[in-house]
Amino acid sequence: MELKIFDTRAPGALEECAAILLRGGVGVIPTDTVYGLAAHPAFPEAVARLYAIKGRNGGKPVALLAAGSGAVENAGFALGAKAAQLAALHWPGALTLVVERADGRCEGFRVPAHDWTRKLIARCGGLLRVTSANLSGDAPAVDCKAAVAALGGKIDFACDGGAAAVGVASAVVKVLPDSSISILRPGPLAL
Repeated sequence: MELKIFDTRAPGALEECAAILLRGGVGVIPTDTVYGLAAHPAFPEAVARLYAIKGRNGGKPVALLAAGSGAVENAGFALGAKAAQLAALHWPGALTLVVERADGRCEGFRVPAHDWTRKLIARCGGLLRVTSANLSGDAPAVDCKAAVAALGGKIDFACDGGAAAVGVASAVVKVLPDSSISILRPGPLAL
């Protein structure tokens, strides 16, 4: 398959990118923090391909980008009081919240502050599995050109939304049972 490159301002780009993801494709999308490598979570083979493209250890989780906090609840994860407070302060934005379900399963969720990307995620059902668009160990791509240079021969599409506004990967935070927070990865937020 030939790499398709889209511009977020182009008519039909949103629909075409969503269609590729909904067929199990893998591509590069813009976010507010850094560019992301995205796959639809309903396609295990696409998620496995995302790991292979990035060269990511299979035991290392990949967060879910959400169209909004409702998508987190629809996935069966309830934000406790402290997580809901953090989400209200920093979503959409550069905060990934690690949330635990009653059965002990954890997931990281983030609502990006990029309108086009939230619309894409909504078109795909509310959630996409997304990691930074770079090879493991390399610096995250902050524009489409860098992402394509790193991953272009392995992805189905790339969507250019200009330079990432923040330019640093999101903070990753887990709320502990006592409502304190554990910062798993520092980021551009003061927490």
